[in-house]
Amino acid sequence: MAESRMLPGTDESYWMDTTSATAYPALTADLADVDVVVVGGGIAGLCTAWELTEAGRTVALVEADRIAAGVTGYTTAKLSVLHTLIYDKVRTSSGPDAARLYAESQRLAVRRVAELTARLGIDCDLERVPAFTYAESPDGLDRIRAEADAAAEAGLAASFVTETGLPFPVAGAVRVEDQAQFHPRKYLLALAEDLTRRGGRIFERTRATGLDEGDPCTVTTEGGHTITARQVVVATHYPVFDRALLFARLEPRRELVVAAAIPADRDPGGVYLTTEQNTRSVRTAPYRDGQRLLIVTGEHFTPGTSDVTGHWRKLAEWTGQRFPGAQIAYRWATQDNTTTDQVPFIGRFHPGTDRVYVATGFGGWGMSTGVLTGQLLAACLTGAEPPWAGLYDPRRLHPAREAGSMLKLQAKVAGHFVGDRVRPSRVDSVEDIAPGTGAVVRVRGRQCAAYRDDTGRIHAVSARCTHLGCIVHFNDAETAWECPCHGSRFGIDGAVVQGPANKPLEPRDLA
Repeated sequence: MAESRMLPGTDESYWMDTTSATAYPALTADLADVDVVVVGGGIAGLCTAWELTEAGRTVALVEADRIAAGVTGYTTAKLSVLHTLIYDKVRTSSGPDAARLYAESQRLAVRRVAELTARLGIDCDLERVPAFTYAESPDGLDRIRAEADAAAEAGLAASFVTETGLPFPVAGAVRVEDQAQFHPRKYLLALAEDLTRRGGRIFERTRATGLDEGDPCTVTTEGGHTITARQVVVATHYPVFDRALLFARLEPRRELVVAAAIPADRDPGGVYLTTEQNTRSVRTAPYRDGQRLLIVTGEHFTPGTSDVTGHWRKLAEWTGQRFPGAQIAYRWATQDNTTTDQVPFIGRFHPGTDRVYVATGFGGWGMSTGVLTGQLLAACLTGAEPPWAGLYDPRRLHPAREAGSMLKLQAKVAGHFVGDRVRPSRVDSVEDIAPGTGAVVRVRGRQCAAYRDDTGRIHAVSARCTHLGCIVHFNDAETAWECPCHGSRFGIDGAVVQGPANKPLEPRDLA
């Protein structure tokens, strides 16, 4: 039996488990003459499509699987302008005006969710709560004080505090008032329904595999059908088309989540995050009578590089120690990408285009930034760029600020690209793979990704990621193949689970 099966809780996201599956049709014929094609049905894509429809544009959204069921369906759903220690970083690297623009744009995004929830009558468990970035160790206090100062200077209702609602002491924290938490799928599925009522079209199980940036643009799907449009938005979390070489400026990070029932009177009353102990994030959600669902996130790692089961055990142990008696009901994992200067890329895809736009690099703050994406791109596509468009512009490049991060990132990628090709496998042959586990093995001179299921059957696919050719690794806890270079993920049959790859791993015949 695979060790991961001994982990506590149902292996599913609470957001997915408490909402119905969607059933929008797949694209089965060519579609011509829409204003905008949005590629990607997560929070960024859905909010962009809705905002454009609200602005009077005709929109078609294509999603490779089901909407709000990828990264968005496995988030922690904190809706906050307090993004760890971002304000001091932006103030230091780009000046106080840039920090103010970041704060104002994120504040409008949080406000937009509250506004649309009320206007459209969406029941999405929206709750207004304070947000905290905290440090338990006195060694982290200088950074916390600097962030409180930078956030207040940026115009936020921020303060330095030493008391929080957590059931353990902290050395200090940044507190920002009037932030939020919500049920992301309830919100987004309601937004999707309203989008289609307004004439927008959603196509699920429709993977985009090609993009022609002509006039008009053409998006080609896995099924061979095309959509022509005046403009295209690529909102696939990690861009599946990368004409701007953004993969050199994006670092993927995976984090684990456990959710546990606690008595309602033990709710810490806010959303919390610390970078200590390999990150710990805490919030709650409405649960059963007399209970709240405590949601704890942390143990971040690069996909394909860690003992995931071990990380999950650490997170579960921390939850039990800090919240005694908490009964873990769910566990899941989430993934995001961080840019080399810490600010998301939202805007024109590359210097040579005024037709193709992108949104990526949300750095773990996809809820407010996904909503912001819709507001920002709808404004840009309708000719009304807001003051903060330049801050998020993907075409920006600041060599002095980014050089160190870019070199470190590319060295890591190069290490995997070269090293994983020559590194010995942890098993000598396919026969050594135990049921419920997988490994990369050499078969007739080629590296194969082989998984043995509980019946003893081997499922073998190419070990080369179809994005840029790095060697995949097996994630024992989630039964998936993962690329350590850019975060692509595949099922045991080679099917794409998560991009940037948009083609499956090729099957291998081991007979």
